[in-house]
Amino acid sequence: MSKAKGTGATGAMLISEMKEFAGFAKATQRYIRRSLDIAFNRSADPLDTWARDEIEAASINAQARIYRHIDPVRSDIPDDSGLDMLEPFFGELVTMSAFDLGQDRLLAFAPYRFLYERLLGAAVRPWLPSAFCGAASLPHLHPDRRRTLLQSISESAATAPGWSTR
Repeated sequence: MSKAKGTGATGAMLISEMKEFAGFAKATQRYIRRSLDIAFNRSADPLDTWARDEIEAASINAQARIYRHIDPVRSDIPDDSGLDMLEPFFGELVTMSAFDLGQDRLLAFAPYRFLYERLLGAAVRPWLPSAFCGAASLPHLHPDRRRTLLQSISESAATAPGWSTR
């Protein structure tokens, strides 16, 4: 049996991503699935699909409002030297990130990166460490939570090869 050209790397990457996702806590997995459903309108009624109580329903409604900015953010991703486009893009990215980190389901950089690469695409990778650190250091999070989040991003994750064209 011959393998189709180019499927080996794609298949290996898919398996790697599945393993990474499986390593996240169940609540984190649920939040990522919910976030992607809301962002891409994959559910006719996200409240029916995801809300278990009134508090979660309010969170879903707020998330839907925040995620209305995904398309403009995705289309405004600057190249890694595009500082002239930084303000509109980065402000929205940090706002979305702050909301998601404030939901207490993305407990470290790894699940945050996993979600945001899927929300916004691979082009956002160079911007994720700084957006994560900016959102994780905002005062709406408890100081212990800020510390945990900020300590979850390693130097190697923040400076990973391929995350910049430089």
